[in-house]
Amino acid sequence: MIFTPDRTVFVLLSFEGPDLYSQAGGLGVRVKGLSRSLATLGYDTHLYFVGDPDLPGEENHEGGRLHYRRWCQWISAQHRGGVYDGEEGKIRDWNASLPASVIENVIAPAVTAGSNVVVLGEEWHTSWSMSLISDTLYRRGLRDRVVILWNANNTFGFHRIDWTALALSTTITTVSRYMKFMMWNSGQNPVVIPNGIPRSSIADADPAAVAAVRIAADADHLCFKIGRFDPDKRWLMAVSAMAYLKRRGQTVMLLMRGGREPHGSEVLDHARRQGLAVIDAATPADPLGLASLLRQNQEADVINFTSFVSDDMLRLIYAACDAVLANSGHEPFGLVGLEVMAAGGLAVTGSTGEDYAEAYRNALVLETSDPVELVTELALLKERPKLAASMRRRGRTTARAYVWEKVIDELLLRIEFAAAQQAVRPAPAEPKAAPARSRRPGVARG
Repeated sequence: MIFTPDRTVFVLLSFEGPDLYSQAGGLGVRVKGLSRSLATLGYDTHLYFVGDPDLPGEENHEGGRLHYRRWCQWISAQHRGGVYDGEEGKIRDWNASLPASVIENVIAPAVTAGSNVVVLGEEWHTSWSMSLISDTLYRRGLRDRVVILWNANNTFGFHRIDWTALALSTTITTVSRYMKFMMWNSGQNPVVIPNGIPRSSIADADPAAVAAVRIAADADHLCFKIGRFDPDKRWLMAVSAMAYLKRRGQTVMLLMRGGREPHGSEVLDHARRQGLAVIDAATPADPLGLASLLRQNQEADVINFTSFVSDDMLRLIYAACDAVLANSGHEPFGLVGLEVMAAGGLAVTGSTGEDYAEAYRNALVLETSDPVELVTELALLKERPKLAASMRRRGRTTARAYVWEKVIDELLLRIEFAAAQQAVRPAPAEPKAAPARSRRPGVARG
């Protein structure tokens, strides 16, 4: 059974999505990249997500092959704090209204047109809707034309999932071997399909801009950390390591961008108590602005960005810094580390879900939560510049193996297994044209 672009429709269901309103972590980045890449490969792709209330409910991209469907907008209009503001009401609305709409407007027409449909739900918020869609398709006699998968990007909300119903309705997947092992505790044995990155992310930042940022920082150790303000991200470890280096007489500059989580105040207070000079600043719009900000604040040890960091700015920072601290203690996949590699940066990862990270080959991999380990590794970069350069080069090679096109090749093979598991029938072959009737020579038609 082959799922080709001309005979397959994809439906992606995710609370997070491509809008700024809809992004809270790696999930939004994942579905944005996956949906765009599927459409670029020629698949008709429908992405349902909790979208910005001020944007159109429906939008088409990628030559009309990628369809954004923003859900729960009437609730989001009353909850402006982002995708998870008003979360419970959004879950209720999603379950009540989305399954029927997806079936009526996408799945049933696709099946009628002779296509198979692949439905991929993301995270615990969509778990109920997967079962609702599956049950309704059974009642309508359409279930054998639809492959349904559900993917776990994290362990959030696991206690709320009806695993028996979900396993009956879907083929369960996840993003790393670490997550696979974590899910054994819930009695599940998911199929591992890694995250991917856009091919466009494998690009060099402007060398002049990179050099300008490094000169403007004028620090022995220029580092960057981005992610939710969550204890699992080991923010306190990163800050403590910077303070340790400063006490040893070295100059440090840690650029950081967190979220709105309460742990952020604890992190910044900890930095100040450790003797680090902290300033808050809006994220500069361009490389010149970033260099100017660093030059004007060389007395700062920590610069806390208080606004969104664009993809272009991230690539510049990744490349310019000595290291990007993706040093989580619990990381289901670690997408930031892979993005750093794509930009030619050097990632410092933890050792949980980062299947792609190999210590001293393409990244620095931390085994403990001890800040001294991070201090030791950062010192190593200064003492062994050739090793640091080698890790950057090999990181770029690793990133190329995880572009979405290659990950989608793997996804399609796994969909073949899911289709067999769910007894999904292939789309019917297009009828062959009847052969033209020819006259035999010398025979008159009367």
